[in-house]
Amino acid sequence: MAAVPGFRALLSLGRSVTLQQTFGLNAVQLIACPSMRLCTFITKSDETKPQVNTENESLLENLNLMGVDVKMARLRQPGVFRKDFTNEQGLAKFLQSKGASRKIIAGIISRYPRAITRTISHLEQRWQLWKNIFKSDKEIVSILDRSPESFFRSSDNGNLEKNIVFLTTLGLNSKDLHRLLTTAPRTFSNSLELNMQMVECLEDICAELGGRDPEQFAKAVISRNLYILIRSTKRIKSNIDILRASLNLNDSELLRLLQGHGAELLDLSNEYLKNNIRNLQQKIVSLGCQKHDMKKLILSSPMILYIGQATLSSKLDCLLKGGITMNQVLQRPRVLDYSTQNITGRLEELQKVGYDFEKNGIGILDSSRKRFVAKMEKLAALSDD
Repeated sequence: MAAVPGFRALLSLGRSVTLQQTFGLNAVQLIACPSMRLCTFITKSDETKPQVNTENESLLENLNLMGVDVKMARLRQPGVFRKDFTNEQGLAKFLQSKGASRKIIAGIISRYPRAITRTISHLEQRWQLWKNIFKSDKEIVSILDRSPESFFRSSDNGNLEKNIVFLTTLGLNSKDLHRLLTTAPRTFSNSLELNMQMVECLEDICAELGGRDPEQFAKAVISRNLYILIRSTKRIKSNIDILRASLNLNDSELLRLLQGHGAELLDLSNEYLKNNIRNLQQKIVSLGCQKHDMKKLILSSPMILYIGQATLSSKLDCLLKGGITMNQVLQRPRVLDYSTQNITGRLEELQKVGYDFEKNGIGILDSSRKRFVAKMEKLAALSDD
């Protein structure tokens, strides 16, 4: 019996050596944690101990040794630390085989600790599904480094595969699926039935508005608004009703709006959309415009409804103070896409060279940074002459 403790110590040391080989840890680190286990589990002898809110101490030691930010991980998914079995070693070896560094692996676990509960077979199957969309292991590792949730959130590989097939049948290509996986990964965690329900809703909306190609309409809306599949159909329908009533849109106008950038408005909360329409109307009316001017403004630049009241007022006040008329803003609403700081900076530079907005218009304000700099260099040269 006396030999048993010695055997356990030897076994623990052997596991620590494996962790040393995996992460390149030195002997000092290993001596500090002689009882380290790699694939953590709680033995039957521990069953008599109270398990409520009790964290797996061996897991905590392992994660610390791997460089994981345990404090961050505990805040994000505390339940992981109370699991009887975890697969941190297997996950680390799997990701290293795909080219992930120790730092990247630690970062992934820190931000999404549930990753250590996935089995090797699950990881291999999911990786292959992603390889059908992404070009290389390096690209997938890069995405996991930025957004580990996109890969690890769902544990249902079968559902992921079904959603990929379904979205492909809609005409979405690899580029579209790439954007969906990186921007709105919850789309692929939805049940297939839920995604089909949203697509059917969009097709019905198209038909109701007199559209001739409901499938193309659904594809266009999803391509424009990557978040729409993780919203409710109730929200989408309510926002369409709000846009129609507030702007007095006929079917063809509403259809054109939704097939363009207006699709991005559909996932806003109903209250936010209503408030922004009301605030925009109040602001432009106070500046001498009519209600039909607001309709024209939104149809030409729907994203203006994403801008909050205070920010929009600040931008308009800045432009008017700089000598721009409201009529010019209505003609070039894209100028409102820029930040107040950007608008202020450009106005100041143009005022220094005596730029005449009445004569030359305000197109220069919504040009790219490269074009703006080139134009300023020409204007500066002319003023020197």
